[in-house]
Amino acid sequence: MLATPVETVARGGADAGDITRIRAIVAELEAVEVIVGLPLALSGRATASTDDAVDFAEALARSLSVPVRLVDERLSTVAAQSVLRAAGRKTKSHRPVIDQVAATIILQHALDTERTAGKPPGQPVDPSRPPTADPSERP
Repeated sequence: MLATPVETVARGGADAGDITRIRAIVAELEAVEVIVGLPLALSGRATASTDDAVDFAEALARSLSVPVRLVDERLSTVAAQSVLRAAGRKTKSHRPVIDQVAATIILQHALDTERTAGKPPGQPVDPSRPPTADPSERP
């Protein structure tokens, strides 16, 4: 199985339509799972970006009929920039392209990990968990 980019969906506020668009893509492509990158610090600690990604993954899980998993995305942007440089593309002015390549790298890593380990990578997101205002209340 090979990861390929589909579309970059811009993140927005609660009513921005990003989850609605992702739901439509999942239905259109008959996806069996959604992978959300988990931006951890290089040390492995959670950051504000980690909390934001977890909140988004939880909102997706509540909205979708397929499982959602969080997968470590450390160094995916660096790898994406390297891929684009090797292809002769300037990376500074192509942030959406970098994000799409990084997402493809994250997904391919998840697919490869599952194929090698025989189990899904990362951590599942519980769709039944109610939203929390305080990230410190997460398990």
